[in-house]
Amino acid sequence: MTTKLKTDVLKNFINGEWVDGDALTAVFNPATREKITDVPLSDAETLNNAVKAAKEAQKDWALVPAPQRAEVLYRVGYLMKERKERLSELLTMENGKVIEEARGEVQEGIDMAFYMAGEGRRLFGQTTPAELKDKFAMSQRVPVGVVGIITPWNFPIAIATWKSFPAIVAGNAVVWKPATETPIMAYELVKIFEEAGLPKGIMNVVFGSGGTVGDSMVHHDDIRVISFTGSNDTGRNIAAECGRQLKKVSLEMGGKNAVIVMEDADIDLAVEGILWSAFGTSGQRCTACSRVIVHEKVKDALEEKLLESMKHLTIGNGLKDGIKVGPIINQAGLDKIKRYIEIGKEEGAKLLAGGEELTGNDYNDGYYFAPTLFTDAASNMRIAQEEIFGPVVSLIPVQSFEEAIEVNNSVTYGLSSSIFTNDVNRVFQAQRDLDTGIVYVNAGTTGAEIHLPFGGTKGTGNGHRDSGVQALDVFTEWKAVYVDYSGKLQRAQIDVE
Repeated sequence: MTTKLKTDVLKNFINGEWVDGDALTAVFNPATREKITDVPLSDAETLNNAVKAAKEAQKDWALVPAPQRAEVLYRVGYLMKERKERLSELLTMENGKVIEEARGEVQEGIDMAFYMAGEGRRLFGQTTPAELKDKFAMSQRVPVGVVGIITPWNFPIAIATWKSFPAIVAGNAVVWKPATETPIMAYELVKIFEEAGLPKGIMNVVFGSGGTVGDSMVHHDDIRVISFTGSNDTGRNIAAECGRQLKKVSLEMGGKNAVIVMEDADIDLAVEGILWSAFGTSGQRCTACSRVIVHEKVKDALEEKLLESMKHLTIGNGLKDGIKVGPIINQAGLDKIKRYIEIGKEEGAKLLAGGEELTGNDYNDGYYFAPTLFTDAASNMRIAQEEIFGPVVSLIPVQSFEEAIEVNNSVTYGLSSSIFTNDVNRVFQAQRDLDTGIVYVNAGTTGAEIHLPFGGTKGTGNGHRDSGVQALDVFTEWKAVYVDYSGKLQRAQIDVE
């Protein structure tokens, strides 16, 4: 790899200026544990300065016609496309995901730029017949004002584009707190925004901890929307505080996603889908498959083929050719996975493969965990109910299609689900009955496309969606407009004959 970061210390970006931080924390490559850069741990005053700049800049930005606002996103998309390989290599360096996955994530951002730029010529409202003569009625979207976005480390550029691009094209200003583990994508994306001609103050980045910067964002009176992706506990706390302030909040908080394999499924195809969904990104996706609900008639065959295929997974530094599974993000992530392995054993699930941290010459410098397969898990076990966020999947045998649906829906999350079957009747029943925001048929649980809404039910979120045209609902308010050209006072329903 020839790509290198061009600075040893990152800075905040406020009102079009690069601003030093006081305290710093180091950023490490999870594949090698080598230090990449330092990132600020900003204080509440720094956050307040960013909000002040955003609030002032948004007043003029809201008056720019939406098609002109969209032109900035088109330029952002083209610049991202030109720099795709550099961005992908830097993403792998800070996050650890293998290079082909990093390229896919950057492509999501490119796609989102062009998609949301197109919304600049739509942002549709509605016209509707009025109740009274000589009266016109319509609705329109209007910006909310200052938007706060809080993004996680596992998709450091894609999720940021899901949130910031619709906010910007809708006429808002953004204050963004990226994860301190993966700040480089924020630094690079802000430079692209700057080059694309986004006015000062419309995109502001404040690096820092959730406890300081994130908490200050949630409590700030001038931030009228919080869009958060992260843990369930943190999301619940954010929702409670935003509810107290009557502040809009959009939450995406993970999943406990399952692949259902029925007795009539293409087993080889199911194995491919499970491998990619469970072990891609080392299982560190909110849509990762961590449960396989398999009909007992094909359980043994699926187990055998999964075990054989897992032997061929290549594990290591994601920048190296041919690597399919990269490292875990950090030591805390490793420790959490190891705790769940012990929980699974104690609960009585049978460990068939993996279950250990990888050490030795190829792994000593990074945070690596072996792809892991449990079998004979019960649906009420903790390893089948709680999000592990690692390369761990549990097989849960069932006796019928109806039981499979019931087991899938038995968790507190509702993000993504998948079914492998060749029965068209089951396909339509499954897409109706699976209680998740995303359903795949004869594919794994990952692979969402940016023009469809992303999000889930139950403990996954609070009803809003990232991505798709539905993302605009988070960052706009609806305004109803009535124009009475009758020349007299008309009193709506009172004067209807």
